[in-house]
Amino acid sequence: MLESHLLFLDTSRAHTPRRVILAPTIRVPTHSRFTTMGASTPKAPTKREGFSSRRVFIFAAIGSAVGLGNIWRFPYIAFDNGGGAFMIPYIVALLTAGLTFLFFDYAIGHRARASSPLAFRRLNRKTEFIGWWHMGINFVIAIYYAAIVAWSLRYMVFSFTNEWGDNPKAFFNGEFLKVADTPGVSLDFNMNVLIPMVLVWGVLLAVMALGVQKGVGAANIVFIPLLLVMFVGLVIYSLTLPGAADGLNALFTPSWDSLANPDVWVAAYGQIFYSLSIGFGIMITYSSYLKPKTDLTGSGAVVGFANSGFELLAGIGVFAALGFMAQAAGTQVSEVATSGIGLAFIAFPTIISQAPGGVLIGILFFGSLLFAGFTSLISILEVIIAGIQDKFATSRLASTILVIVPMALISLLLMPTTTGLYVLDILDNFVNLFGILAAGLCAIIVVSYVVRALPALAEHLNRYSSIKAGKIWMILLAVVTPLVLGYSLIQSVIKLVVTPYEGYPADMLAIFGWGMSALLLVGAIVVSLLPWSKKSRAAEEPPAPPVIAGQVEHGHVDSTITR
Repeated sequence: MLESHLLFLDTSRAHTPRRVILAPTIRVPTHSRFTTMGASTPKAPTKREGFSSRRVFIFAAIGSAVGLGNIWRFPYIAFDNGGGAFMIPYIVALLTAGLTFLFFDYAIGHRARASSPLAFRRLNRKTEFIGWWHMGINFVIAIYYAAIVAWSLRYMVFSFTNEWGDNPKAFFNGEFLKVADTPGVSLDFNMNVLIPMVLVWGVLLAVMALGVQKGVGAANIVFIPLLLVMFVGLVIYSLTLPGAADGLNALFTPSWDSLANPDVWVAAYGQIFYSLSIGFGIMITYSSYLKPKTDLTGSGAVVGFANSGFELLAGIGVFAALGFMAQAAGTQVSEVATSGIGLAFIAFPTIISQAPGGVLIGILFFGSLLFAGFTSLISILEVIIAGIQDKFATSRLASTILVIVPMALISLLLMPTTTGLYVLDILDNFVNLFGILAAGLCAIIVVSYVVRALPALAEHLNRYSSIKAGKIWMILLAVVTPLVLGYSLIQSVIKLVVTPYEGYPADMLAIFGWGMSALLLVGAIVVSLLPWSKKSRAAEEPPAPPVIAGQVEHGHVDSTITR
């Protein structure tokens, strides 16, 4: 999806001793010492929605992974970190961290057949807070992600008339967003953004209310092929533009010296981590909708390589277009290369205005952004809706309304204003670093070293999977990935403490940055301490027993359910 979910972001990772990876052998007692005497017998599981086939799941997972960051972040990250040489650390990162973490998420979700909070609870009661942390992270991301999807919709329409004129930057910041001169929070609404945002939230409400298969699955079955067709069309057309070869040379010419730079490797791991939608509940939720006998690792490999293939395709299309832009301006590609909002809403409108058949480029590019963003936003909302359904045993329609209506109101209060861009930028930076990155690191450490559940998860993965998860998978997940994540997180914290992010006022950073990040974690811990009712799905017989101190505890009964 979600990849730096959005704008300007970097990466990283941490450490972990090695002793626990070879966790104790799993025993299967006939009656666990943890069984609570006198506890009520769990009720039989209720029928739960799911994907009709593995194919639908793969489309949905690709729809989540292929997001805005694939299109507007990867090309510049590759260009800025060694060009063609960057593909070496990128592939290494995909194989050693991306797929391993993806399998980790799949195992947790599919084993528990539940939303992220309940999946972690069923794994071990101590880990439930991680699932609620995931829900909070997705809540924040959805609030601002909807705004960018709305921008893409408006710009696709603008492409027909070149609404931005001769100065796309001035148009974007001025006439379109009407950005205030100084950062702050205002209720000065901008109808240019408000109206398309209302439309986006309305369509989301309709799609999500239809359910997992008829809504989430069906939307991805339609939008992902459309996205692929549109983007392939954009790439083919971009390759015919004058200067396209210069752009591709700039992207793929290798700088082998960069391989000796640790920051390049961190950037590669970061790109993989953010682009695969791993570490914040999406893949846990989606995998829980799969049928019991499913090739999890095989499906994960398809999703992982499809995501990377699309990123490579995006790099070709974007830099071919940037090569044309540089030639038209009489400058070097390095002078026009950019990422994030600058690439999408300033550089590409310039290209559209100058290129022959620019209207077609605009429709294809902004249409791709629209579909990529919308399918990612669907996956973000599904994490929250699934959690509400499990906790309160509400219907699909009721859960959708309970989630989307409040979120839409908050989103419509903050984003379509003259200060919305400032709030968006801060939220995006902090929720990626201290939400996605921190939660991913925490999940690996807690599950690997506190619960010691990796052998049990590996056993579940290996039941029907074509790619087996063994000791190498556990070592990569429990040692390599947290080392890189931890290094990146520490590096980012130091940078933010020394230099306030983008020079924003302290009060804005305190509220929408540090405060928001702390609230997500503290709130998750508090909510995890609240009991689940006998009506909730936690009261049902779990499909797999919990793991306590490295042991699979058959016969364990959850005595904390309010009966």
